[in-house]
Amino acid sequence: MAMTPRERVLSVLDHEIPDRVPIVLGASNATGIKGVAYRRLAELLGADSGEQYIYDWPELGTALPDEAMFRRLHSDVRPVLDAHPRDCLERNRAREPGSPFFDSWGIGQVQLAPNDWFPSIHPLADASSVDDLDRIEWPDMDDPTRVEDVARQAAALAADDRYAIMATPWLLFPLERAIGMQGMERFMTALALDPEFAVALVSRCADYCKRLMARFLHELGDNVDIIKIGDDLGTQTSLMMSPAMYRRLIKPIHADYIGFIRERTGAKVFFHSDGDIFPLIDDLVEIGVDVLNPIQTSAGRMSDLPELKKRYGRNLVFCGGIDTHRILPSGSTSEVRDEVRRVIGILGEGGGYMLAPVHTIMNDVPAENILAMVDAAVEFGAY
Repeated sequence: MAMTPRERVLSVLDHEIPDRVPIVLGASNATGIKGVAYRRLAELLGADSGEQYIYDWPELGTALPDEAMFRRLHSDVRPVLDAHPRDCLERNRAREPGSPFFDSWGIGQVQLAPNDWFPSIHPLADASSVDDLDRIEWPDMDDPTRVEDVARQAAALAADDRYAIMATPWLLFPLERAIGMQGMERFMTALALDPEFAVALVSRCADYCKRLMARFLHELGDNVDIIKIGDDLGTQTSLMMSPAMYRRLIKPIHADYIGFIRERTGAKVFFHSDGDIFPLIDDLVEIGVDVLNPIQTSAGRMSDLPELKKRYGRNLVFCGGIDTHRILPSGSTSEVRDEVRRVIGILGEGGGYMLAPVHTIMNDVPAENILAMVDAAVEFGAY
């Protein structure tokens, strides 16, 4: 018997077998579609989908699908989003076109090319001591405009009761926030040479993440199935730091953060981490991760899907796995369909898998391949 989308997702989260593999697309910046690709998709479908962006942030460039598009994409999940503070959005909307976009943390996004922005301005770029952390203005996580619409969004989805609810607060990722505050090179150098400072910075970022997370979860109440957090820990070929360094310096912060969330909600913890993170998966299971995303199949040992399923299929739900480096941008629709069938055949065996692209679908992906992916998931994902 056919399940509702929410029943389908909850079945997978409980490690039961659903009627088909759930699809997670458009519900967050980690499972979304960039704006240009989305416009091409709407044109192909002859749809008037408008132009809305996740977090009302055009510079981030990730489209927020309308309901008709969510349904055409067969997405089983709907998002609940927080917002940038209203004064932050208004200030940025009034700035000169093409000038940097500053978020509420003071991190500046610089335009590299049309539709291509990158965080290149770092408020703690010159920081070298723990005392320096008190010399900047930190974000106001108590600004009511951040969460003023969360309860309404969640209540409406819960009343409808058709779709799984995925709470996606904006980038409450402690390590990634720390890197944004100082810059990648400076922070990674500090992690190696001045770990006391680096841990103090990540811990400070985690404290601010927890402050907003607590308010976000309070507004959600029981109207949430999945809470999305994460931190990028891998590169294409390896970890960003050694396993020993992660376990000594960063893992305790992640464990505390996930424990903080679990004390406040029964929702499943969805952890996003790009790259080859295979050596740390046991650690993530240990600290309470329920769903692992994005399963970057182009990165090192994450390509070994049979081993991932064998070792972690009992403890984790996998979300992602459809390659955005080669297959989706450069493959034919037939190759996309073949890849969907292959990944479902491995990660979806016996349940425990939600299909999604490996991170956001970028602007180089043909609209035809997006449709090929989701339609193949419906066709080949039936149990």
